[in-house]
Amino acid sequence: MRSPAVEGVEALATAPVGRLLWHGTAQATMSVGVYGVYALTNAWFVAHGVGPTAMGAVNLVAPVLLVVGALSTTVGSGGASLVSRRLGAGDPEGAARAAASAFLVFWAGALAVAVAGLACLEPLLTALGAHGEMRGYAREYAVVILASTLVGTGFSSLVRAEGRLRFATMLWVAPVLVQITLDPVLIFGFDLGVRGAAIGTAGGQAVSAAMSLWFFFVQRDRPYAIRAAHLRPHWTTIRSLLAVGSPSMLAGLGATALALIVNNTLAGLGAAAAVTAYAVCARIQTFAAMPQLGIGQGMQPIVGFNAGRGAADRVHRVRTLALRATLMYGAAAAGLTALFAGPLTTLLLGSASAEAAAALRIIAAGLVLSGVPPLVSAYFQAIGRPRPSYAVSAGTLLALKIPAVLAFGTLGATGVWIGLAVGELAAAAAALALLARRRREPA
Repeated sequence: MRSPAVEGVEALATAPVGRLLWHGTAQATMSVGVYGVYALTNAWFVAHGVGPTAMGAVNLVAPVLLVVGALSTTVGSGGASLVSRRLGAGDPEGAARAAASAFLVFWAGALAVAVAGLACLEPLLTALGAHGEMRGYAREYAVVILASTLVGTGFSSLVRAEGRLRFATMLWVAPVLVQITLDPVLIFGFDLGVRGAAIGTAGGQAVSAAMSLWFFFVQRDRPYAIRAAHLRPHWTTIRSLLAVGSPSMLAGLGATALALIVNNTLAGLGAAAAVTAYAVCARIQTFAAMPQLGIGQGMQPIVGFNAGRGAADRVHRVRTLALRATLMYGAAAAGLTALFAGPLTTLLLGSASAEAAAALRIIAAGLVLSGVPPLVSAYFQAIGRPRPSYAVSAGTLLALKIPAVLAFGTLGATGVWIGLAVGELAAAAAALALLARRRREPA
């Protein structure tokens, strides 16, 4: 009885906004959380089945996965915005063209990454820092990952764009279950080592890709159908897709750049223990932010669809509810993280660390508002406004977060922690100011 009320295009137009947002947030958070669990179990299987050197080699190849992930995020968020707005405007032909363009851009980009990576494998391994014993492990892992880039995404964002949240969640859950099943069988049972871990990852991704192909090209009970004609490049649509989707990629790259700056700053201070403390704090932050990412992903299809149909009241309502949810969750997460900083850092480190606990308590202050910038950026993406989304995702990083770390970093490791918290709070204030300027605009 519940499914018709919160699933599908009709629900995006008529169901209570609060229920839609809650359902979408829960589904998206579950998806991200399940993948986080897989990342931990995959590391455990490699470390215990092959050894710590192999685990280090797998981590060296992580930038390859990040490149494919950045491509997937770009086409996914950009394509989803176009699809939901076109469906809201009653234009299934435009929605089909947008979805087909997302497939084309991803396949072309993934093929380019695979060909270039395999052709220049040895220079790539050198650039990644794979030397000595690690190089062999890294080579085995990289070859499989590069060869499987074409199945590197299940296009769950496009599925969410038409309100099919449960299937979008299954595109995350099913491959993770396959990966968790294959990893121990291939690593321990068939003694394939890191190659087995890579095959397990590729196998799970292939399942997700196959599910998405069935959904978009075989299933008939959908609001639009992708035909052969839609798979010809439509450059206007592709440009729009990349413009709207790029802020997501920049946000991911920006987070990586900020982490590098923090690590280099701490290393320059000669604070080796602080580098370890930051690694622990960053991991805790990542898990704490999962529900905030879920709120943004749950909001986007509702905003995009209703912006497309001109339903300004529903756009404003879901934006307000999402912002309130983010602030309430941020306050709770910050308080709990600060309260349990000691036990959390001890759990991850295996022993108590006063420095890590102190760092986490300071950084936790930024968690109160850390969900605001990505939410505001996601909102502007959903309504097809890339410029303010760029300003939030990249502008706040360059103008506020990095300068805060560098400025306060002159005070030592504690200054770095303060800079991280201050940067988050300043970025949130800037994002809210930008949102306030456009609060009367439904699209």
